[in-house]
Amino acid sequence: MPEKGDESMSCIPGISSICLADLPEGFRSTLEKSLSFSWVVDKSQWLLLTSFYELDTKATEVLQTRLPIPVYTVGPSIPHMTLKDATDSNDDYMKWLDSQSKGSVLYVSLGSFLSVSDAQMDEIVEGFHDSGIPFLWVARQDSSRLQKACGDKGMVIPWCDQLRVLCHSSVGGFFTHCGWNSILEAVFAGVPLLAFPLLWDQIPNCKFIADDLRIGWRVKKEVGIDKLVTREDIARTVMSFMDSNEEESKEMRRRAKELQDACRRAIEKGGSSESNLDAFVREILQHH
Repeated sequence: MPEKGDESMSCIPGISSICLADLPEGFRSTLEKSLSFSWVVDKSQWLLLTSFYELDTKATEVLQTRLPIPVYTVGPSIPHMTLKDATDSNDDYMKWLDSQSKGSVLYVSLGSFLSVSDAQMDEIVEGFHDSGIPFLWVARQDSSRLQKACGDKGMVIPWCDQLRVLCHSSVGGFFTHCGWNSILEAVFAGVPLLAFPLLWDQIPNCKFIADDLRIGWRVKKEVGIDKLVTREDIARTVMSFMDSNEEESKEMRRRAKELQDACRRAIEKGGSSESNLDAFVREILQHH
């Protein structure tokens, strides 16, 4: 008999079979509330998705088939256009990245809204320290305290231009809470992810990263913000993940590069997102 949470369900159109443990608590009530707003779609003229077709092919095709309005993927909805205008930065964190070896740095961000417990934060700090891997950590609170605790192997800052950091050649991985915008930026940059979800959509996003796209690994084996991951597990996972000679890590990086190429093609002239955006604009002009 499967353990609680190991049971899978495959009744969500466009979504591969998913374990109950990969669904957030209160999923049923949340889904019912979401469905109650379906009248909004009936009154809409178009539906724009912030993803790109090659990333969410099955889900996109289900929506296109079942909804009575045009569905367009126009993503990734990230500020990638600003990279073209970027010049050499005087920011200390960019200078620090310039001084690191190619693909050696683990970028760390657990988002701006939710956070982990003090006990879990201590385990993360010690895990990073024990791994010996250089890291750049964005922590909007207690950055100075964390810097002192982490020592001189890494750099802790309160803010950074995340997309520029992910696109830097020294960054070889992204320790993330699995927010959707962060996933899109990592895909654009071709950077694999260490998934550490906390709540809500971050949990199925983790499954999407690790099991469907296979461009990342799970840090947390048990779902839930109160499930403690030890420093030993964190250190061991980080070291293996960042080892570019490890076979599983090499294969993950190959897939991340393939998805990055698909992402770049989608936003180029004639690509899926660029063509969809053009079609959407033409329809607006025709209607008005």
